[in-house]
Amino acid sequence: MKTIDLRSDTVTRPTPGMREAIARAEVGDDVYGEDPTVNELQQRAAALLGKAAAIFVPSGTMANQASIRALTRHGDVVLAGEGAHILRYESGAPAAISGVQVKTIGADGLFDADDVRSAIHPPEHHYAPTTLVALENTHNAAGGRVFPYEQLRRVADVARDRGLRLHLDGARLFNAVIATGIAAAAWAEPFDTVSFCLSKGLGAPAGSLVCASAEIIDRVHRLRKMLGGGMRQAGILAAAGLYALTHHVERLAEDHANARRLADGLQHLGIVVDPPPETNMVFLRVDQATRFAHALRARGLLINPVDATSLRAVTHIDVSADDVDDALARIREALAATR
Repeated sequence: MKTIDLRSDTVTRPTPGMREAIARAEVGDDVYGEDPTVNELQQRAAALLGKAAAIFVPSGTMANQASIRALTRHGDVVLAGEGAHILRYESGAPAAISGVQVKTIGADGLFDADDVRSAIHPPEHHYAPTTLVALENTHNAAGGRVFPYEQLRRVADVARDRGLRLHLDGARLFNAVIATGIAAAAWAEPFDTVSFCLSKGLGAPAGSLVCASAEIIDRVHRLRKMLGGGMRQAGILAAAGLYALTHHVERLAEDHANARRLADGLQHLGIVVDPPPETNMVFLRVDQATRFAHALRARGLLINPVDATSLRAVTHIDVSADDVDDALARIREALAATR
């Protein structure tokens, strides 16, 4: 029986075309700035996001944390949405690496201009200075939610007006691009730094980019070195990223369609899906999520529980529409066995 893995879009394997691109990659020592494939990827990423420069880093966490460190000082406050990845899933890095506090605002991953206004500390020495607003788009913990574009622009306008800097955790930014038809550069335009992952929906084995001004990227480059992120013949990984940006962006629409197919099937089985999927994530609401996940695993279906009463299923390049139908059949069996 084939294992169907819906735990995350990070579990993908390189496609044959991507493996060929990796094998053919021209490489050099990237710490010296001499890897031509890394340099090409960085130029491509910067152009896609409308920024002056970009830097290739090993992971999304390093991309976010180097950006935060580049934009803040110890003791600052960062405003972020409820359930933000930078706070929930990055091992306390904002405090440990940058010495900043993360203050969450809004609800379900979203917030508006008024939330930002009311959260900014007064310019008085009893208070930690509020200096950075961090948005996540799409938002992982909120079910792959797209941050509404006009709302994002209003948040950015308030932040700029109040002298705050802006970081976009765009780990799955291209899912937002495909879901809305709004170009990556338009999403990125208000932000000082933007990160995006190659190793999630885009299907590359590793790596993320930070895009920003040349001055900020120079600071992030130093921080990458400080955090141990300098790689040598990294063109092998960068080639996979270039292939992904060329071949795997438009196909994200298939993942979104498969997520809707899965959600519809789950609802037919009487399982609550909340929120409705906007991109490639489906949140199942069930009793005893861990027990149900074990029943699914016994049937060759991998879905992660996220709390006591919900599981997150993520569609990706290695999951077809037929796999979704097969997964639904296995969920039906597990429901019968656990009732």
